[in-house]
Amino acid sequence: MGFQTDCVIMSMVFSIMTAASAAVGVCPSPCSCTGGVVDCSGRGLTTSSMPSSFPTGTTELRLYDNHLTALPVGVLDALTGLRSVSLHGNPWSCDCGILYLRGWLLKQRNDGLVRNVSCSSPPGLQGTLVVNLVEHDLLSSCRYWFCDLALASQISLIVFIIIQVCALLLASVIFFLRRFDRLSKEARRTTEESFAGGDSGGNEYVMLKDRST
Repeated sequence: MGFQTDCVIMSMVFSIMTAASAAVGVCPSPCSCTGGVVDCSGRGLTTSSMPSSFPTGTTELRLYDNHLTALPVGVLDALTGLRSVSLHGNPWSCDCGILYLRGWLLKQRNDGLVRNVSCSSPPGLQGTLVVNLVEHDLLSSCRYWFCDLALASQISLIVFIIIQVCALLLASVIFFLRRFDRLSKEARRTTEESFAGGDSGGNEYVMLKDRST
């Protein structure tokens, strides 16, 4: 009885620890975590290789000196206890993809953070603070991006249709070749049977003629 009670208690403790660790989160690779500080600086991170989430208990996030051109949408929203973010030293691309970072920066009250985040491209916006970008200009780049995506989708659709048509034509050719082969075999068999029937009829005629003589 005591053994079963101990097992139940250990199971409850394990469940609580698991839930607590899930709530805190796991330190993402290749960052290092100490307390509430998550250090991802100088790791060569790009927007595509950046961790998709961070521990919910993060109070300081270091993302400086990487190759980030934008932040994934919503990546910072769950970090309610976040007090400091370092974003300088990244080549921010001020196009459609920068909208999330711009919106997040506008909600912050840290002038030092805002001043350290500026555009590296395109050339016409180089050096411009991300928070000072005009939303209309960014949305126009979004439209171009959607047009490119639509064009790529149409090309993919055309290629898919061509492949389907070619596959249908190939299947039709194979079907007709098989049917032609089957019909050829049947015609050959019928011809052979006809010749065989004609030879037997001639032999009977010769036999009857011999008997009559």
